[in-house]
Amino acid sequence: MSTAADPLAPLADLPGVPEAVAEVRRAVDRLYGHRVMRRRAAEVTSEAALRGARASAALDGADWPLEEVRRRTDFGTGAEARTVGGALRLAADAGQLLSVWRTSPLQVLARLHLLAAGDDAPDVGRPRRAGEPAAELFPAEVAASETLGEAAPAPFPAPAGLPAPPPAAEAAARLDQLAVLLAARADRAGAGPGARTAPALVTAAVVHGELMVLRPFTSGNGLVARGAQRIVLIAEGLDPKAICPAEVGLAELGTEAYRAALAGYASGTAEGMAAWITHCGRALRLGVRESTAVCEAMQRGMV
Repeated sequence: MSTAADPLAPLADLPGVPEAVAEVRRAVDRLYGHRVMRRRAAEVTSEAALRGARASAALDGADWPLEEVRRRTDFGTGAEARTVGGALRLAADAGQLLSVWRTSPLQVLARLHLLAAGDDAPDVGRPRRAGEPAAELFPAEVAASETLGEAAPAPFPAPAGLPAPPPAAEAAARLDQLAVLLAARADRAGAGPGARTAPALVTAAVVHGELMVLRPFTSGNGLVARGAQRIVLIAEGLDPKAICPAEVGLAELGTEAYRAALAGYASGTAEGMAAWITHCGRALRLGVRESTAVCEAMQRGMV
């Protein structure tokens, strides 16, 4: 078992990060202590998955009302519908991938891409190859005349401040490095007390940010990155019941703030990394607030 120091641990000391970690922990603990969680935890988990999926799809340009997502059963027609369907599949399957994630995160990422893209996509489940483009993030806003399920919006250029995705070979190498780091964390956890490890919020933010910057697939990178973040939060024990939809918070904070925070991660500077991690912390706290409201509604008999 590995007892080497966690290379992510120093990130927990960046300005504002200790406070963000503590605030998230308190918020999550309060939600888990809600009286509704003792009786209806499974319902809260299901509702959190639905709301998180809706928000994740919205961040990829398919901004559907929650009740439309709840009502629809056909997600195979139209680019927006496929995006929403992919987000729902990811949310539904995240908790089933934990054991594999701890030993083979690359296998899980391939599975997440299959869920995001659909099994009829030509490149499903594999990273992009040399010469293949990576789908850019944050598609342009849908024209007002468009209706649900119609053609996808035009491609959006790379967000200001975010570098172009690296070549396929570099992306694959960095994915391998990420997998080694995550596997070492799993070994370290199994070994019991020892070297300091990064908090769950920090690890989830790094996995999320790295996948967004690498854009390792030709499609669905945003959905995959946010799905991987959800798995990390579950696996690291911060949100074991998956009731804290950080995607809701990301959508509420807005795509401009998301872009800016991601640019900070991509910069690799201490200031930029701290800005990204604290942004993820704010998003997670907003997700906690969303599920707390769900619990309150259940308690009042409104759900």
